[in-house]
Amino acid sequence: MPFTLSFLQGSAISSATVAFLLAFPALFSIVNPFGASLIFAQATAGRSQREILALSRLVAFYSFMIILSSVWLGGKVLVFFGITVSALRVAGGLVVAVRAWNLLQSPETMEAKKEKQALQGGKTVMAPNWSDSAFFPLAMPFTVGPGTIAVAIALGSGCPPEQPFLPYELGVTFAAVCVVAIVWVTYSSSERLVSFLGVTGTRIVSRMAALVLLCIGVQILAAGVQGYALQIWHAMK
Repeated sequence: MPFTLSFLQGSAISSATVAFLLAFPALFSIVNPFGASLIFAQATAGRSQREILALSRLVAFYSFMIILSSVWLGGKVLVFFGITVSALRVAGGLVVAVRAWNLLQSPETMEAKKEKQALQGGKTVMAPNWSDSAFFPLAMPFTVGPGTIAVAIALGSGCPPEQPFLPYELGVTFAAVCVVAIVWVTYSSSERLVSFLGVTGTRIVSRMAALVLLCIGVQILAAGVQGYALQIWHAMK
């Protein structure tokens, strides 16, 4: 019994670690906190430091809740509509790969799109109550957009059959916590990051993240294709 318990604990830790190592770079790359923080600084221009700190904390909280809901419930909602995990992986992998390719080729276009989402009519977000802009547009779709939700659903539904489900999901959840914590830190210190990294430094980081994201998108797509191939093989047998 002690040996079995030790084995299960080791298996759980291994599953959680694998899930974290897969989920963290995927979520980090598609959220791109460093690039988003530069636009966040523009969107909050004119705000006091106290308001920026409170707004960044609220945006991080909303972003975490969106990612968490996608990880734990997104796959179940799709299964309810009859969408298989393999189809989800293929679609999610394609979405991630295409987004990563666009970001890798022309980060300027992606920056302009995010800036348009964060800035309303070319103006800074200056609602009478600063919390009114925390969920929309700053949390969604600026920080966590459709691409991030697709990645989160694909990760949450991508537990391999040979690994325990709960540790895997906890590993993905911890990765989401780490990414959202980085979002909170970068948004809170967005003005300092603007002066430290600058546009060129941010685009370098974005391209590196895009390359990692492209590889992860291909990996998710390959897992979906493999799932279909196994289904075909079993049907032929």
